[in-house]
Amino acid sequence: MTSISRFAAFVLFAAITFATLSPIQLRPHLGDANTERALAYALFGLALAFGFRARLVQAMLFVCAVAGVLELLQAFDPGRHARLQDALLKAAAGLIGIALARIVLAVATTVVARSKPQNSDRPLGSKT
Repeated sequence: MTSISRFAAFVLFAAITFATLSPIQLRPHLGDANTERALAYALFGLALAFGFRARLVQAMLFVCAVAGVLELLQAFDPGRHARLQDALLKAAAGLIGIALARIVLAVATTVVARSKPQNSDRPLGSKT
C-alpha cells in the first residue's frame, strides 16, 4: 500500500502542478474553484500521509511548501493570479488530508491490535 500511496502522491503532485501553472483555459473545471483546490490538496495530503507514515512533519511541511510555491509561481503568469487566501486554503486542505489519514491509521492500528490474541504473557510451549 505504501508504494501505491507514494505513486498516487506523485500523480496528484503532477496534476496539481499542471492545473496551477497551465493556462487557465487548459485547467480542468469540475465545479467551484475553491472546492476543486480543497479536494485536490486534501487527497494529496492523504496520499502523502499514507505513503510516508514515519514522516509526518516532513509531509506537513511539504504540502504547505507546495501550496505556497505553486501559488507564488502564478504571479509570474500574466493570465493567472497569486493570492494568499488561495495558498492558505490549499495548505489547510492538505493538512486536513494528512490529519484524516493519521486518524484512519490510528483506528486501523487499534482494530488490528484488539483482534490479536493476548497470549503474550504465557511462556512458550505452555499449554495452560
